Amino acid sequence: MLDESKFDVNFKLLALRIPRELCTKATRLLNGYLLDKPRVKPITEDPTSEKTRYVILSENVQNPDLSDIPSEKLDELKKLCEIEAVPYSLTLGYSYWTADHILKQILPPGVEANARYSIYPMQVCFHILVLVSGIRIYVGHGHVAHLNIHDELLPFKDVIAKVIYDKNYPRIKTVVNKVGMITNEFRVPKFEILAGESDMVTEVKQYGATFKLDYSLVYWNSRLEHEHIRLVSLFRPGETICDMFAGIGPFAIPAAQKGCLVYANDLNPDSIHYLKINAKINKVDDYVVAYNMDARKFISQLMAVPVCESNLEPDNSMAKACDTCSVKDIDDAKEEGTKLDAREKEVTGTDVKNEVEDVQNSSRTVDSSVVAESGNANSDHKKKGNAHKRMKASVLPKTKAWEHVDHVIMNLPASALQFLDAFRAIISRKNWQGQLPLVHCYCFIRANETTESIISDAESTLNAKIKDPVFHRVRDVAPNKAMFCLSFRLPEACFIEDIPDSTCHATGGL
Repeated sequence: MLDESKFDVNFKLLALRIPRELCTKATRLLNGYLLDKPRVKPITEDPTSEKTRYVILSENVQNPDLSDIPSEKLDELKKLCEIEAVPYSLTLGYSYWTADHILKQILPPGVEANARYSIYPMQVCFHILVLVSGIRIYVGHGHVAHLNIHDELLPFKDVIAKVIYDKNYPRIKTVVNKVGMITNEFRVPKFEILAGESDMVTEVKQYGATFKLDYSLVYWNSRLEHEHIRLVSLFRPGETICDMFAGIGPFAIPAAQKGCLVYANDLNPDSIHYLKINAKINKVDDYVVAYNMDARKFISQLMAVPVCESNLEPDNSMAKACDTCSVKDIDDAKEEGTKLDAREKEVTGTDVKNEVEDVQNSSRTVDSSVVAESGNANSDHKKKGNAHKRMKASVLPKTKAWEHVDHVIMNLPASALQFLDAFRAIISRKNWQGQLPLVHCYCFIRANETTESIISDAESTLNAKIKDPVFHRVRDVAPNKAMFCLSFRLPEACFIEDIPDSTCHATGGL
């Protein structure tokens, strides 16, 4: 239990009794000799009279004869009014002191960087750094505070949670601590609630987009915000993006806001549920086509040419994957539109025209995919008028995924390299248009590994030589472990040679 009374600090000070109408002038004269405490005003009520106020003097003024104040200042003050010095007692307690101050008193000295917490929603991931010299704490607006507490500090977890909760409420309403290792297939941490409400549904704001999520069901890391911005800055309006491990949309949503068409997939149905809600909230649901399936199956069927271009039939497994992720309460998000970020540009003219083509394989064409996912979102947008227009391509790309994709995102650093085998002999040389896609594959590199060894592993899995690879260091995740993004153009070895004089050589497709 935290004994709040132990943080009471009593100050024995002096105050001047000044007529209330002269207090402003008096404080100007006494500048530098007044009480200087954050959030404590140096002027307060006089309990003995309504006509006067107490002007509280600095801790450095201790002599009742006020000899600690220069005589010229006192002379000027005496010309204003009669002054009377009176003792004044000030007690600053638990409610006054910052979390920094409180935790510095509680946690054992000499512990270095062992307690960390991240505030959600935040544009930056904040940390508690426990140092020999003290603790630095940065807090901001949010709902859920996520703690990763080192074993050495686990005995203090409840008191740490209480301090964070007390000092940030109502901005922070829930404090949780991650427990155990991440072992489930969806890479979602387990949490114990230490303080506040049990509600884990929150909102995160990044680069003008709003992301809704249930922190207990999906993965989210605000520390990757700059990486999200960096990668999306490489995309151009009108490009086609394939996001194999999309999560709730940290890449997909801003890419769609930029005017890209995004095929977004995730194995976790809860992630896809919130991805679709976030697309609706950010008014880009007609630019995001969401799927819930294994990444290898997703990419193989995305790139596969349909059985026969002249008589296209939708693939049942893909349609099922699409349907299962589109029925989960998307209407809940209808009223949750967000305002356009100041950094986004507006486009004049009419809304993007409906380019739906009358083909049987609706999931193979851009706009008909949209109809399958969102129920003719364009007509719904027309009803809402032209408010909140975003910088989008004037016309969505007409090429199909098996004809052209510009970028492939593989944001699963623990195992994304292992999924590169899905690109072996997958793309139809006959049907492909333009350059092969740029692949952005995230990975971890440990102290005993090099970029050369990572390239070797990637080439072995891909069964092809990678030309001109580019590594971008994203962040350090441990003393001997860093997260990188490996970007490269998919090699031509990934082409599959088409059977001559036949258009019916493959099955399935998005």
